[in-house]
Amino acid sequence: MSEQIAVQDQIAETIALLRAKLGVRGKTLAASLRRARHRLPRRIHGQAMELAKAEPLANHPKLRLTLDTPKLVTAVQEVQAHLRAIDLADRRKGWLLSMLGGLAFNILVFAILLLVFLRWQGVI
Repeated sequence: MSEQIAVQDQIAETIALLRAKLGVRGKTLAASLRRARHRLPRRIHGQAMELAKAEPLANHPKLRLTLDTPKLVTAVQEVQAHLRAIDLADRRKGWLLSMLGGLAFNILVFAILLLVFLRWQGVI
């Protein structure tokens, strides 16, 4: 019985990790996963979908006995390990560097096009 309650707690903790690490909101795990689909690897998303399918059954007292608890526990461990490994500071830094790289490329292309245009007009 305590394993079943532990699965419910682990699903709730997974929802909290999705909210903290990826910023997705949702009352249920399925709703959170719909918003985080493309931010998770395919294998991790599949494991999380297994948890989402088991979530309504875990809330029902008689149906929770039909769940494959060891399989759900390994799925919870994999999903939570992936979510805990996400470094928010590194993500922000990567986004900033990506934005600055794109901006620098656009300025470089603009300067080259300006020089080509000025040469074509005979100014240079």
